[in-house]
Amino acid sequence: MFREDAVTPSRFTADAVAALPGPAWLAEARQGAFERFQASPLPSESEEVWRYSRIDELDLEAYSPALDGPGAARADQALAGVSGLLSGAGRRAGLVVAGEGGVLQAELDPGLASKGVALGSLASDPDGASLLGAVAQAPDALVELAGAFVADPVEVRVPAGVVVEDPLVVVHWSSQEGGASFPRTVVRLEEGAVANVVEVVASPDLSGLVAPVTEIDVAERACLGYLGVQHLGRRVWQVAYQASRVGRDGRLTSFAASLGGHYARLRTDSVLAGQGGEAALLAAYFGDGAQMHDFRTKQDHDAPSTTSDLLFKGAVAGAARSVYSGLIRVRRGAHGTNAFQTNRNLVLSAGAHADSVPNLDIAENDVRCSHASAVGPIDPEQRYYLETRGVPPEVADRLIVLGFFDDILARSPVPALAPHLRRMVAARLADPVAGPEEEE
Repeated sequence: MFREDAVTPSRFTADAVAALPGPAWLAEARQGAFERFQASPLPSESEEVWRYSRIDELDLEAYSPALDGPGAARADQALAGVSGLLSGAGRRAGLVVAGEGGVLQAELDPGLASKGVALGSLASDPDGASLLGAVAQAPDALVELAGAFVADPVEVRVPAGVVVEDPLVVVHWSSQEGGASFPRTVVRLEEGAVANVVEVVASPDLSGLVAPVTEIDVAERACLGYLGVQHLGRRVWQVAYQASRVGRDGRLTSFAASLGGHYARLRTDSVLAGQGGEAALLAAYFGDGAQMHDFRTKQDHDAPSTTSDLLFKGAVAGAARSVYSGLIRVRRGAHGTNAFQTNRNLVLSAGAHADSVPNLDIAENDVRCSHASAVGPIDPEQRYYLETRGVPPEVADRLIVLGFFDDILARSPVPALAPHLRRMVAARLADPVAGPEEEE
């Protein structure tokens, strides 16, 4: 049924969807997503999940689907753009580089390939139709639009019992001025598998729209460390969605590092679907100038004796804004749940602003749930302590902010990247107008 207030931007058409390459099952999935997009209204700030956002400022007519063609991403360009991150990650087990039109480069340790590890284009996987969309159920029209225009989903799959010691790295690079790109990554760890995945979404300084969707499926007794780095140019709009499912006695550690973008939104829905499952959800973000970082989370406990622990920490300076809104949901039958939610924000200037809205929805007894939030300036006593020891005020503030982030950066699932992330934050503190490409 089409709603009267449904909107179909003229540059995003059924013909453009049909022209995308790929197998029949992918074309069918795209068509279904486009039909649902057409039948849905675009998000509005009047909706609770979009409250405090800038979504009413988004003009889809300003962008065109970014596919292969003039200005399309090249692998060497992408690797140069994120060279600092890649060198900071140290040894890696595999690498995929994807542009607007699909996978540009894929490499995987031969020993892991012989064990059945898959890293590359999902379109070439015979099981691709069953993997795409198995975890992510689109919550709004923009995620449906991302499903309609996904060019070539990236697959990361680790078979049962396989342990991958070094990180598997996925780089999504957007390079078309005025383009809208829709990266998609499907991460699947089968029973008892162990791996770390680094996903980077990046661009040079351009005007664009990037709408990544990441699906994470952690099966029984599997253990995944996932680090997502948002490294976009300062004029880019990001509307990202991450959906995860954790099975019985599985464990997920998910860390989001967000520094770039003009408006950068990440919605994270994590379902604890199996008894004994655990999820640690972490994020670090820094905004300045006119930036806005927007985080929405849901810790969804759907099985007994599950645990989730969320810690999001951010700082805003200049006229920047941040929003955090989170929900702990404990469903009936999920007794023995342990769920914790903490959001802390530093406001570094009079023009900056941070909103923090934690929520609980509990339908079961015998649970332990708590939430906490804090928004405030630098503690004057900390600054005074450093100044009395000869530290200039601007240096004292920089040290306090770096100390504020230290504990969460230390929890990165890829420890080798923690020093690099710290340097990125330090660079922003030293030069507030620096874009991601200057922070390498």
